[in-house]
Amino acid sequence: MNGVAERVAWITGSSRGIGAGIAKLFAARGAKVVLHGRDRSALASVRAEIEAAGGRSMSVVGDLTKFAEVEAMRREIEDGIGPIDILIANAGGSFSPPGPVEEVTEEGWHATVHGNLTATFLTLKSVLPGMKARKRGVIVTVSSSAGRRAHPRSPIPYAAAKAGIELMTQDVAAQVGPFGIRANCVAPETILTERNQERIPAAQQEQLVQTHPIQRLGTPEDVARAALFLASEQSSWITGITLDVAGGATMIR
Repeated sequence: MNGVAERVAWITGSSRGIGAGIAKLFAARGAKVVLHGRDRSALASVRAEIEAAGGRSMSVVGDLTKFAEVEAMRREIEDGIGPIDILIANAGGSFSPPGPVEEVTEEGWHATVHGNLTATFLTLKSVLPGMKARKRGVIVTVSSSAGRRAHPRSPIPYAAAKAGIELMTQDVAAQVGPFGIRANCVAPETILTERNQERIPAAQQEQLVQTHPIQRLGTPEDVARAALFLASEQSSWITGITLDVAGGATMIR
């Protein structure tokens, strides 16, 4: 796929898991990858792996829920490696357990909404002016199957935040298309990241497999390949979509 070689790609939340998988694939395809996270040791490990394979990378550290820190990271990227051509807004997570809505704490709600929806918003707010000025750019946001279908055990703050990311991505796509910028979203289902492999027992993993028409759970590489397609020239007339990376699970109602 053409379109990422020599491009500066900032992948937020890329110290591990899905973000690290995206960063490694983009680097292997010739992109100049910018890693992001708050765990310096984990970032150093991913960066070492990329560079050992011949890729190019840098890393930035900061809190995406604080606009001043987002702006500082953007300037560091521009000074260190160049203007951002591709943004993969991957950072996020669920910071409130599943349960009845009345049992969701105010702290859990704010942490999850800020860590997902607000972080994505502030990253777009920082990166888009430069893309508009250059009249080019690609944005890929990351939602979740939790934001695509209702379920009684859904972590409600996470589902609401991810659904918000999807609509925000569509609104942004409508705004920035005339500037030569595309914005799309990927929505993974259960992904066997290192963390999920540790915390989901083998028996539960097998139960989850049975809920997918494609009888396996997803990998970070599955999401990375979807992000690569949406960032490449092969999707040059695609904008404003949410691509389910879910093994068919989200088509089952």
